[in-house]
Amino acid sequence: MKVFRVSKVDRKIKGHIRLAGSKSISNRALIVQALCEDDFAIEGLANAKDTVTLQALLASDEELLDVGAAGTTFRFLTAYLCTTAGSQILTGSERMKQRPIGVLVEALRKLGAKIDYLENEGYPPLRIGESTNFGQQAKLTIPASTSSQYITALLLLGPTLPQGIELTLDGKIVSRPYIEMTLGLMAHFGVNYKWEGNVISVSAQAYQAKPFMVEADWSAASYYYSLAAMSEECDLQLDGLFANSFQGDAALQELYRHFGVQTSFNETGLQLLKPAGALAVQLFECDFLTCPDIAQTLAVSCAGLGVQGLFTGLETLRIKETDRIAALKIELGKVNSFFSALPARMSGGSGQEYFMLEGKAEWDQAPSFATYEDHRMAMAFAPFGMLHPIQIEEPDVVVKSYPDFWRDFTALGFQIEEV
Repeated sequence: MKVFRVSKVDRKIKGHIRLAGSKSISNRALIVQALCEDDFAIEGLANAKDTVTLQALLASDEELLDVGAAGTTFRFLTAYLCTTAGSQILTGSERMKQRPIGVLVEALRKLGAKIDYLENEGYPPLRIGESTNFGQQAKLTIPASTSSQYITALLLLGPTLPQGIELTLDGKIVSRPYIEMTLGLMAHFGVNYKWEGNVISVSAQAYQAKPFMVEADWSAASYYYSLAAMSEECDLQLDGLFANSFQGDAALQELYRHFGVQTSFNETGLQLLKPAGALAVQLFECDFLTCPDIAQTLAVSCAGLGVQGLFTGLETLRIKETDRIAALKIELGKVNSFFSALPARMSGGSGQEYFMLEGKAEWDQAPSFATYEDHRMAMAFAPFGMLHPIQIEEPDVVVKSYPDFWRDFTALGFQIEEV
């Protein structure tokens, strides 16, 4: 097993990082490009493995399409392939075969898709056949609490269907900013839509080809916010981020103010500053419903600084690359920080599930953190190396979303050594 030792001789951060394009935006733009009658250029496309995989599979004429561990790619292709000729088999890694796809498949079947499960009902792999009446039915209802990637996969198809699509989101909407990102991107390419209450309507219309620039990834920026928070002082330029962003993770700039980190935008991106002596709050509270991908990063920041954390809105974390709630509990426990669910009675009748993080991270010998085939576990825990040396197992998992992660940390003065 490959293991990196991660350390830094001081707790000062100064430098300049050019972040790669957002995987979320890149993958959406690639599907729009595939659905558009005319070609257009995409600049700043993410170099994440998920995006590279999606781009390759969209161009493939093979019958068997293997996404590996790329969840977004699997979900977007499940919908997109319903519009193509012939029959394809869509598969992935062993972990991918454990991730549910039934909600999306059922919705696509209601639209007229021909999809069969090849192993376990409700899970990959799938055989997707050619349908003669796909899209004749336009009205769908889908649980609002389901993955926003299912909703996005359906919405991206909407304008190209004979009757468009009318999507009713039943219940409390999870990850609303990701849906808004999708609709904003569709609007950029000329698509009109209506969102009234819990109903999103997109009429039949054509995507309009136009050049597109992909914003950098705010999720990737979270690891530098965490570094800034745990630093003694920080002056760091992050290029490629926009003040007016599609991404829900742009909430980082407000969340990290609680840790003494200041954000200021400039011509090429933003500057992170933490003056010497800046203090963090004693209690940090956050509902991550609209930005679940940064929950791990904030948990590590709280543990590193000894800030008590009260987290909610983590519903989708159990069905990511791993059960991220269970993984956080195990790995933070290695450094005497404790991440645990509060009793249901503590929710005050709201029905929300709350988690408490307690205990300042401390260790004498370098702890070895498992990554569970989850890129965000590796990157979220890496900033601990600024406090004392740590080890990260299977560090190459970062290629899923941020292939240059270890190189960029090295540029900021971290020592990254294979052990």
